[in-house]
Amino acid sequence: MHRRQDMAALFTLLFLLSAGFAVQSAAAADLQLQLRYRQETSSASGRHHTLVRDETWDPAQTALIVCDVWDLHHCLNAVRRVEELAPRLNEVVRQARQQQVTIIHAPSDCMATYADHPARQRAIRTPRAANLPKDIGAWCTKIPAEENAVYPIDQSDGGEDDDPDEHAQWAAKLAAMGRNPRAPWTKQYEVVVIDAERDFISDRGEEVWSILEQRGIKNVILTGVHTNMCVLGRPFGLRQLAKNGKHVVLMRDMTDTMYNPARAPYVSHFTGTDLIVAHIEKYVCPTITSGQLLGDGVQFRFAKDQRPHVVFVMAEDEYQTERTLPPFALDQLGKDFRVSYVFGSGTDRNEIPGLEVLDEADVAVLSVRRRPLRTEQLELARKYVQAGKPVIGLRTASHAFCLRNQPPPAGCADWPEFDSQVFGGNYTNHYGNQLQTTIRIADAAGEHALLSGVPREPFISGGSLYKVSPLAAGTKPLMTGRVEGQPDEPVAWTFVRADGGWSFYTSLGHVKDFEHAAFVKLLRNAVYAAARLPASQD
Repeated sequence: MHRRQDMAALFTLLFLLSAGFAVQSAAAADLQLQLRYRQETSSASGRHHTLVRDETWDPAQTALIVCDVWDLHHCLNAVRRVEELAPRLNEVVRQARQQQVTIIHAPSDCMATYADHPARQRAIRTPRAANLPKDIGAWCTKIPAEENAVYPIDQSDGGEDDDPDEHAQWAAKLAAMGRNPRAPWTKQYEVVVIDAERDFISDRGEEVWSILEQRGIKNVILTGVHTNMCVLGRPFGLRQLAKNGKHVVLMRDMTDTMYNPARAPYVSHFTGTDLIVAHIEKYVCPTITSGQLLGDGVQFRFAKDQRPHVVFVMAEDEYQTERTLPPFALDQLGKDFRVSYVFGSGTDRNEIPGLEVLDEADVAVLSVRRRPLRTEQLELARKYVQAGKPVIGLRTASHAFCLRNQPPPAGCADWPEFDSQVFGGNYTNHYGNQLQTTIRIADAAGEHALLSGVPREPFISGGSLYKVSPLAAGTKPLMTGRVEGQPDEPVAWTFVRADGGWSFYTSLGHVKDFEHAAFVKLLRNAVYAAARLPASQD
């Protein structure tokens, strides 16, 4: 009887141990991540493909650093954004901790508050690494990869974006609390929980590096604020870790910037963050999202970030739209839109790397010429159109995905009906390049919304006039072009597609066309209309 009871107890113990082991193993499962990075299209082009690669990380060799998520800040809007960000950030920290990732809390200049905290003491007791990099205890304002880069935002005013009156009231409130209005932080924002039994607290580069080395950590995830200042430059920040050989990434949706839209490039605060993230992906390290760690696939957005996502696809060799469209987008759309750029491959005419971003797009702007694509890539374009989403086409987009009287190469697919199906067009050829084309508002255009604010004076296009008549039913011509001795041809029109989607097409788009206010304003209006936003007049 006792033997039977002993055996039952043994089996119970084994079961409990195995169950506990299973739980621990599940918690320590490898991290499956998708790292987004930017790769120059060709040497010194200044343009970058936005690409993603899959990686598997060992949690035991991974750390997550929470940078400067302070309890208070001199910028009230920064406080508000941290309050909004912090609950999801805490979930990220909690999940990472459960998966055996090392957590380092780094609320800079607040170590006195945590002097006796077990997580602070744990950092202090960590033996100093024998391989401390030179200057690991110092700020880093630039790494070699950034030497020739143009920094994307002006943060020389400190980046405060508060209303001046509200900011003055906030400063007075901080002073009344006994806080320094310019540096009011004393600890980490308490919503982001610190585990006294397992976590570390440190704002010192030597300590953080030693923690990483002592625990055999190769991979580091940076979260927190502010990306363009602390997250990039601190002794434990992205630059220092990247240049000293750690495999570091930014969690791009668990961060914020200090950027004032009243400074160059005069875009929204959220676009300012996007520009910094793009800079990081080009020159410092890749990025990931919180949804990858939490497993819900969600990318956090601030409640006030209501920007539609417009994707510019540029893959043509004649009209330099890869040079004209990005400045147009930054200047004309940066306040109200999230913007992505996709460029054709410089080595393979049948590939447009990063076209997968169309899955996230609200508006697609195409400037593509005679590029049959890999079958799976063309399917991305078909999928976007079939979803009834708006399409804007410039110039050679009328013959974007097919060759002239030739089949597509092996492994590729074409779309010869793209012009008629998507734009209601009928491109057959063009008049000679030597012929001058005069552009006018179409007689029947009336007071069409897309012509709001468009100068009415005729102008001379930089490109040849396309032969596109007759257009399909459902088109609405807005501008026409004429060469001497020939009938007028439509050069800009809207079209309601068979799938119910809305399209705008213009055969304008030559580099010199961007010198004309009428073309720039028309294209701007088209993007706003596609996103169902009222076109602001600034």
